[in-house]
Amino acid sequence: NILVENNADQRLPPASLTKLMTAYIATLEIRNGKIGEQDKVTISEHAWRTGGAASGGSTMFLPVNSQATVDELLHGVIIQSGNDASIAIAEHIAGSEDAFADMMNATAERLGMKNSHFMNATGLPHPDHYSSAHDMAILARAIINEDAEHYAIYSQKEFLWNNIKQPNRNLLLWRDGSVDGIKTGHTSEAGYCLMSSAQRGDQRLIAVVLGGSSEKQRADDSLALLNWGFRFFE
Repeated sequence: NILVENNADQRLPPASLTKLMTAYIATLEIRNGKIGEQDKVTISEHAWRTGGAASGGSTMFLPVNSQATVDELLHGVIIQSGNDASIAIAEHIAGSEDAFADMMNATAERLGMKNSHFMNATGLPHPDHYSSAHDMAILARAIINEDAEHYAIYSQKEFLWNNIKQPNRNLLLWRDGSVDGIKTGHTSEAGYCLMSSAQRGDQRLIAVVLGGSSEKQRADDSLALLNWGFRFFE
């Protein structure tokens, strides 16, 4: 049920919210036995160059040709929003990031995400890479409902890898104990994005804010939506 929406089906750049699809497919592949959480993944030149420390974007700081497990990469994608981790996991699953984008689009179609098209595993800007608030909420619901074990990663406040500790950028995890996810995103094109979810009693709500003007605004608006929904709906 949609309680409130504004331009929910408008096609917008989703920035790092894209990584929710990357992580969702990875957890599906784990559950289906196609990949293992302890599989070792070698970090390619493409993952390092496009998503590593020198790229200036969110990164897990994976050195080129180093190895990390699927489980470590999944934490790097979800908590640290690592572009390098996202590309590495995509290449491990599909052989190339382009082939993985095909999987992303097929998965979006299966879930009924009618205003989404993915070109990469990270959300780095591309004119043919877009989603909508409504579609992102559909994806969030699938992540939460299908795999509680992996959804628990989204509530972790920090992740330490290779002696580099990075905090989760979702400020609501500190501001409200009922919030247990989900993910932030930001590019200059997409603005400040936040997909959040909270559970109070038996009721769970999901809020999606795209195109916010600041980190504070995306957090304030998201919490206002959640509080309003819990107060006025059962």
